[in-house]
Amino acid sequence: MTDFMTALPVQPIYPGDLQAASTSSRPATFAERATKLSFLSTSTSAAFVPVPNTSHAQSCLKSLKNAIEKSDAMLYAPSAVQDNCKVMSLRCYILELLVVIMEQEIVGPKANCIFDFNDRLPKDNFVGCRPCEAYSLKNITVFLDGLNNLLEEMTTQLNT
Repeated sequence: MTDFMTALPVQPIYPGDLQAASTSSRPATFAERATKLSFLSTSTSAAFVPVPNTSHAQSCLKSLKNAIEKSDAMLYAPSAVQDNCKVMSLRCYILELLVVIMEQEIVGPKANCIFDFNDRLPKDNFVGCRPCEAYSLKNITVFLDGLNNLLEEMTTQLNT
């Protein structure tokens, strides 16, 4: 009976482990995995960060506007966004918007559109950008104005 309860050692799988395992008879060491991960993290943060279709996000937001405006939530709203922090600010806005969608129990394709947009946003740590919680809390009207302005600016920038 105790044979069934014996735990087997489990080794976590990290990016690149499967490739390393197929080319080597030994598992990758922790140091090797850490080196691969640190290389990946430094190279992705310096690379061009593709932004999903912001014009599509604008139309999703327009279709949700009436339901969202019913919220009395105070939300972190980025202001005076630096050029190198626009994507991070957009991420802050979308995360706050998702909170409103969940609190207002908005479901269906309109809400899914924002969830999908969020899934496509880069998740990198943007060096030099303020965290979302560092911005001041604003009411839903000011929040939506800021989000719409940022989306419009990014859409224009992507189309030029």
